[in-house]
Amino acid sequence: MTRPTSAMLFAAGFGTRMGALTQVQPKPMIEVAGLPLIDHALGPIRTAGIANIVANLHYRPERLRPYLEERGVVTITEAPDILETGGGLRNALPELGPDPVLTMNSDAVWHGPNPVEALCAAWDPGRMDALLLLVPQARAHGHRGAGSFALDADGRISEHPDLIYTGVQIIRTDGLAAIEASAFSIWEIWRPMIAAGRMFGHVYDGHWCDVGHPDGIAVAEAMLALS
Repeated sequence: MTRPTSAMLFAAGFGTRMGALTQVQPKPMIEVAGLPLIDHALGPIRTAGIANIVANLHYRPERLRPYLEERGVVTITEAPDILETGGGLRNALPELGPDPVLTMNSDAVWHGPNPVEALCAAWDPGRMDALLLLVPQARAHGHRGAGSFALDADGRISEHPDLIYTGVQIIRTDGLAAIEASAFSIWEIWRPMIAAGRMFGHVYDGHWCDVGHPDGIAVAEAMLALS
């Protein structure tokens, strides 16, 4: 299958649940196992061979911008307001291009197969408008709450509190142009895709940790030590 050649890193959030840790730095710069969180996302993308990487910034961009640009990542600072996931993706399209893109959150840690490679291998542009990487509760660490999706026998997604979205997807961006708001959630194009039967999910074989709160750092490091 044709894999994406561009990737979008969502790195604009405030990280308010991290408390004092984000008072002087953006959340993607918090270290887990000796690496900033952003590197736990960049590594799988680079290894998968995706060279064109774009990141959106908003909160304390002066700390994150030089770090990313030194690593060849194109940065876009959202100002004065944050644009959310859908608006941020649309705002980055001049750098990403018109083809389907991989998007990835910058606040997770992985243990197991390369998640980007796993998703690219399952991507089928002939029948998919989006493909989300999901994980069952048993292999989700640091996540509070239920899942968001279920899969049918063909891998099509429905909204149901079962599998957890890991923050990694491949998605067509055509539908973004029709949305009038400047700041909006990615759900604005997800729901029409679900209704059309064009949104699919792939279950990740390894472990995933959501580093969304301070306790998540120790949880992630313990996960990485699993055999």
